Amino acid sequence: MPMYHQHNRELQDAFGSRALADRLVERLHRDRFTEADAEQIAACAFFFLATADAEGRPDCSFKGGDPGFVRAVAPDLLVFPDYDGNGMFKSLGNMRANPHVGLLFLTIGEKPKRLRVNGRAVVVADDPLLAEFPGGQLLVRVTPTDIFPNCPRNIPELRLVQPSVYVPRPDAPRVEPAWKGFEIFRDVVPPRRA
Repeated sequence: MPMYHQHNRELQDAFGSRALADRLVERLHRDRFTEADAEQIAACAFFFLATADAEGRPDCSFKGGDPGFVRAVAPDLLVFPDYDGNGMFKSLGNMRANPHVGLLFLTIGEKPKRLRVNGRAVVVADDPLLAEFPGGQLLVRVTPTDIFPNCPRNIPELRLVQPSVYVPRPDAPRVEPAWKGFEIFRDVVPPRRA
């Protein structure tokens, strides 16, 4: 599948950027993770996940964990766990209806970097890799189709002040968010799965 469709090309032509767009694909685009990609991904404590339902209605969510919670485990495979959340299953439900996903990784610090990964996702309940992610209830497997760095110039200076207390950690009890105990929700919050 080509990187650009007719409407991308129309805008590239209107702004004189078709040659630049083609050069970016020629020099930077790939469909396999490099060692540098895998290192960048593993260092991330969060990423943004874009999905769409069967009718193409989009959804974007934040996914977070301790560094290493998302991994490129092979040149053609990225995995990450699904942790207990609000129970809406917007992203994972969309993946079951439409496997096309987009992931955006931001590396924060002195030299910020962005990495975009587009691909096809499968949600798996019985994957042996799931055991490597304490607190994971499902595993998402992404086969990349498009991997490319993105210009980081508009990333503000960010820093991780403190990891989230809600991230599952081995040998530590899970911390429940306060909202699950609010009167308007507590009677419908399902018990946490082991």
